[in-house]
Amino acid sequence: MADTDQQMMRRVLRREIAGTIGVLTDEHDFRAMRRYRTFTFDDHATYLQQVEGLLRTRALQGSHTTLALFDPQDYAAYCTARGLDADDPANRTRFTAELATTGPTVPYEGQPLADLLPALVDEAVRQATWEYAATLLARLGPCATCGEDIGRAAFTRASDLLARILDTAPPGDRHLVCSVTGTPETLVAVLQADDETGDTGPLLDDAEALEFTTVLALGLATRSPGGLVMRTSAPGVRDQIYGWRLRGDGLEPLTAGEVFDAYCTDAESGELISPESGVDYCFPPDLGSRGRPPGHAH
Repeated sequence: MADTDQQMMRRVLRREIAGTIGVLTDEHDFRAMRRYRTFTFDDHATYLQQVEGLLRTRALQGSHTTLALFDPQDYAAYCTARGLDADDPANRTRFTAELATTGPTVPYEGQPLADLLPALVDEAVRQATWEYAATLLARLGPCATCGEDIGRAAFTRASDLLARILDTAPPGDRHLVCSVTGTPETLVAVLQADDETGDTGPLLDDAEALEFTTVLALGLATRSPGGLVMRTSAPGVRDQIYGWRLRGDGLEPLTAGEVFDAYCTDAESGELISPESGVDYCFPPDLGSRGRPPGHAH
């Protein structure tokens, strides 16, 4: 009887333990892990099937699981820096545990793994974009003329612009995309702002908003070519799409024709594509004086 009670208590405790699985999302990373003797899988598709089976089993047992992106190169560097044997499964577990607190993760909530993996990759790209943009902003340092921190001033400007863009948008859900070129690579940030409820304002994901503002700030601080486009959607009305180009330390409105051309031209071939039905390509609302916010001008 005592043994049965102990087994039952252990099952209850097992449900209280949150777990993280480091998953190899693509064939290239999977092949890199096969060099380790203790990594016994030899087929990526079979490996993913086993991962999905484990996720389902844990969910049936009442356990919460998150997925982390397992990068073999980062793992090898992690083991080298700490003098660990990379072929020891315990060290893979230790690395995965750290990913749970420092790396991109997504929760498993019963969705197919085929849907979950793209979300995990997107989360990793989003985090990497923010880290890269934040690093470039920090490297700008203080202004040689006045001593003001250029990156911090640009972030303040970008925050002000984003607030004004959301304030002047028509009611509905807002989908914003900001792209900045001219840095070593093009950076793209996406922000979803759900329709506001009462006086609380639009519902934003804090991490998305931080990344979006950082990328916009980098474009403003470096005066790089770029643009910001927003699409608003609300029941019973046509979607509206409008935007701005980055110009100096502010935003310059795009004409309705420029927005139409951008959306109705294939980015790779340059050929025209049919416009969407139920969509208006518009001139953006006036941002007022905040469209050209005061700030660092050197």
